Amino acid sequence: MSELRFVRLGFGEEAVEYQEAWQRQREIHAARFADEIPDTCLLLEHPPVYTAGRRTEDSERPLDGTPVIDVDRGGKITWHGPGQLVGYPILKLPRPVDVVAHVRRLEDALIRTCAEFGVETSRVEGRSGVWVLGDPVEARPAIGGLSLDFDPRLRDDEFDPRLHGPEYAPSNAGQRREDRKLAAIGIRIAKGVSMHGFALNVNPDNTWYDRIVPCGIRDAGVASLADELGRDITIAEVLPVVERHLRDVVENADLRPRTIEAAR
Repeated sequence: MSELRFVRLGFGEEAVEYQEAWQRQREIHAARFADEIPDTCLLLEHPPVYTAGRRTEDSERPLDGTPVIDVDRGGKITWHGPGQLVGYPILKLPRPVDVVAHVRRLEDALIRTCAEFGVETSRVEGRSGVWVLGDPVEARPAIGGLSLDFDPRLRDDEFDPRLHGPEYAPSNAGQRREDRKLAAIGIRIAKGVSMHGFALNVNPDNTWYDRIVPCGIRDAGVASLADELGRDITIAEVLPVVERHLRDVVENADLRPRTIEAAR
């Protein structure tokens, strides 16, 4: 694979508005498709914003009418904001693109990053992203004094965690010892070139997620490196580590097109 270059767009007071970064992605995507530039990863923070992928349902959006930007990536609704490191790897991949392999590479880089800071993370079958695994169901504390056998999130299709306060809030998943997502991944592939990417929660205010159903998942929550470590940690500390692991994973990848089975 070609060399990966990084562009640090803006952090803290220089955080980049989502629409501005999205337009920058489009420009770099076109240049990469035309082979005018090498593979490029944008790294940045956003001011607070909700974005919704193509599969987002109305029942997962904020109840209070908070604006949501609908985007052309996969996945569902999520939040971006201060304390979250966002990466947009714009990479030229062999066609037909193996989308799953691309997502797995991003997960690998983030899993390695978390491990370097002492946080053990993993994948969850059927759910993209990087996760801190919770306790076995039988070992978790009961919610609201009820046995987990009666957890309404699992038994009531119309149950809405956005209406039921801190007991079911995604930001409190660690206290409930449930699975919790530390990094979200949502991508788009166009003309063999990737767009969008990952969001790693370093030290954000995770209560922003309580207004939505993050990634459409009702029986798990969200986490951050700061919460899992029990100490403050900054994006400045994490940034070079993410760059190092992402570079290693991407530049040493054995890229192959997706295998298409011939029709019988």
